[in-house]
Amino acid sequence: MLLRSIALYTSLLVAANVAGALPAAAGPVDWQAARDAGLTKLTDAVQPVPDVQFTDAAGKQVSLADWKGKALLVNFWATWCAPCREEMPSLDALQAQRGGEDFAVLTIAAGRNPPPAIRKFMDETGVKNLPMLTDERMALARGMGVLAMPVTILIDAEGNEVARMIGDADWASPAALAVVDQLRAK
Repeated sequence: MLLRSIALYTSLLVAANVAGALPAAAGPVDWQAARDAGLTKLTDAVQPVPDVQFTDAAGKQVSLADWKGKALLVNFWATWCAPCREEMPSLDALQAQRGGEDFAVLTIAAGRNPPPAIRKFMDETGVKNLPMLTDERMALARGMGVLAMPVTILIDAEGNEVARMIGDADWASPAALAVVDQLRAK
């Protein structure tokens, strides 16, 4: 276990030092190393994501296909969810650190979460980098088998679910950053 953690952190250091100098090396994500390094509830399995619409902040209907070509971390949450309140700042930090042309964090408020309550939640938790997306009727959440919140689903650039975690996590931790970097490199 210690050896895997050392390898994970070493790969982070190497990736940070050569960023921009060389293209990212494609390869599989080391899910077990991520679990060993602290993301213990992470499960991996490849499956397509449903083409179900949800709503952006402007009220426009969107779907995950609108982000095809980017690796995604999709987090289902609710304003009443205490673990979501704990987790949201790390999701915001992840988007600030890694969000860009090849990766995005999408936080989707599932169920009845009125826009004023969402804005208040984001203000109270200090969120500044995340989109305000809603799935009021929980069509996407149901289509993805979300039964409780928070649930985080990792999606590769081809639009396939590759891993998920039920419950909250520190998504700005070295283990999470390593997973995201490996997912972006695929």
